[in-house]
Amino acid sequence: MRTVAFTSLLLTVLAMTATPQDTPPRAALPPLPAPLGAPKPAPAGDAPYAPQPILPGGVVVALYPPGSPFLKMDRVREAEQYNMSQAVPGRINSIVNIHNPSIEVHPVDRGLNTGAAVILVAGGGHNTLNVGGEAADFVPFFYNYGVNTIILRNRLRRDGYNPLTDAVYDAQQSIRMVRAYAREWNIDPNKIGIMGFSAGAELAAPSAVLFPDFDKKNSDPGDPLAGIGSRPDFVGIIYPGPSPFARNRTPPPIPRNVPPAFIACGGSGDRGHAVWAIDYFSAMLAISVPNIEMHIYGNGRHPGDALSDGSRMTGGLTDRNDTPYGTWQYRFIDWFRDLGFLQKPGVETKAARDIAAYLSQPTGR
Repeated sequence: MRTVAFTSLLLTVLAMTATPQDTPPRAALPPLPAPLGAPKPAPAGDAPYAPQPILPGGVVVALYPPGSPFLKMDRVREAEQYNMSQAVPGRINSIVNIHNPSIEVHPVDRGLNTGAAVILVAGGGHNTLNVGGEAADFVPFFYNYGVNTIILRNRLRRDGYNPLTDAVYDAQQSIRMVRAYAREWNIDPNKIGIMGFSAGAELAAPSAVLFPDFDKKNSDPGDPLAGIGSRPDFVGIIYPGPSPFARNRTPPPIPRNVPPAFIACGGSGDRGHAVWAIDYFSAMLAISVPNIEMHIYGNGRHPGDALSDGSRMTGGLTDRNDTPYGTWQYRFIDWFRDLGFLQKPGVETKAARDIAAYLSQPTGR
């Protein structure tokens, strides 16, 4: 009896939802409008290329003045090229052909502002700059914590630049530039740091240890940034490529005032990058640098890795299928808050006090 009753009910539902054969065809829907406000590169011209904002409201500043020896005069006028998302109108996934490197500043409202600023360096294997998932997505995330966000557009190996020099210089110059305009952007000059992802971490890590040499070489009085230091106040090293402490490199001397670092990476699923993360952590731990924190997650793959269903592993802020690795950004916020970076502007951070205490101790602690 139950089977008969269920069958009768099913036929009734189907009859109610079926479209009668004599119903006239529905009028066609009007065509959808084109997306509004989609970002696009500026045209090439006779002057150095003018980088355009990736997100609305971004303040874009070129890193070097026209004629700078850091720039290739034969290419600086070329336009950048955007790789747009095919599914999300107006979203820039990545950028290439960067010859006039720049920063794009996104401030927070005064009532929320902590004065802290993080410079984001996207990955992409030095072949592309993945500014979507590893830069632009972080602007609203950090805004909620009162942290100002700066997106770096650095030069790429695919365009003829050396990641170990040209791209690292871009990262170091970006720190000087943000510090130079700190007052205008309501940023605390003692709370400026840099966070790199994958290939971007290959720029962030050396920025944390090579700043004395960079500042010395760029102290000419004719340089408008002369005397403005490139030392970051903190560094984020996220699923990194090789750092200056990778096992096939000659490690540089570590300055005593090397900044605190937060490191995150997958473990056995991303073994090569985990080893590079451990290289940096071990170098800092060997000399007892304060406030070095590392998270190596048991379940985690590198962004871009192929999955069994043919898709690609994502990174940045994605939740990574609801695994603990998908919450690394909240562990960063915990660390960042613990070090005092989320206090009001002008308040000395715990990070600064700990570095001062470290410097007061004998070398070789």
